[in-house]
Amino acid sequence: MVAAIGVRTALRERREQGEGQPGDRPRRMSWLGRRLDPFPTLEDQGLVLPPLPPAEVVTVPGRGEMFVRRTSGGEGVPVLLLHGWMASADLNWFLLYRELSRHHLVIAPDLRGHGRGIRSHCPFSLEDCADDAAALLRHLGVERALVVGYSMGGPVALLVWHRHPELVAGLVLEATALEFSGSPRERLVWRLMGPLALLIRWPTGRIALLRLTGGLEEVPSSLLRYRAWADGEFRRNDPTEVAEAGRALGRFDARPFAASIDVPTAVVVTTRDSLVPPDKQRALARVARAQVFEFDGDHSAVALQSEEFTRVTMDAIAAVSRHTAPASTDAQGSRP
Repeated sequence: MVAAIGVRTALRERREQGEGQPGDRPRRMSWLGRRLDPFPTLEDQGLVLPPLPPAEVVTVPGRGEMFVRRTSGGEGVPVLLLHGWMASADLNWFLLYRELSRHHLVIAPDLRGHGRGIRSHCPFSLEDCADDAAALLRHLGVERALVVGYSMGGPVALLVWHRHPELVAGLVLEATALEFSGSPRERLVWRLMGPLALLIRWPTGRIALLRLTGGLEEVPSSLLRYRAWADGEFRRNDPTEVAEAGRALGRFDARPFAASIDVPTAVVVTTRDSLVPPDKQRALARVARAQVFEFDGDHSAVALQSEEFTRVTMDAIAAVSRHTAPASTDAQGSRP
């Protein structure tokens, strides 16, 4: 029976593919997916990899194996990059790596359940992500770092400061907030995270999800060549842990401790953000007594307005760096 089903499936796939070798054609998508996809006739499916710094899997004692992008960098304070929800370090930062590494040692891990990050039998928690990042810095011999957090990376950055303040030289918080469930509507959204795991597993669901979050609007043609790579990177996420991460964001609240932040801080406000309201971003800046950099863009600006967003991120990092004390570190980090 199993063999018969396998043969039937193979014959069906061959008929669908027609002549040519398997893999010559992109994976077929449902009718709904084709209607939602803004680039259904794109011939170049993105068989190009973006320029990326060296990667390694670092075994961090007490935490596990962490996938990390790392550059030797310049003379500036080391920078720890913490990516957003449903992304990976590469998806979030690949357009920033090159410019940032000219001035700083850059460390960019995949967070738990995302990309090639740690998989755990324990439920996802933002606190675990913060402890992972802190343990990674210690393992690499970095005494203090400027911590940059985008979206979900913002709460993780705040928790790194709260739980491991001796490691944090400064903070840059982008498109993020003190809390994400202040209104009944927001609380309802975060309670619906269970179905998200099903959406991520389904190609049409991923397209629908990106449509809902504004992630497929006005995609620059220069990014389309990376499309297949980006979709493959997105599919590295663990759907269950990503859904748990959404629920963790719904429970997060930095208001009890954020007023105590005592390191130089900048907040980049995405002024047309449909996911994290700009008013919430500005509230974070007020509480943290942060320098504000306003950016005319939506939540997807880190990718869709990449050149402009790279500039504002570099400006924010430079502003914080000017007020941080130099930290001693092995510029290459200690190799396990």
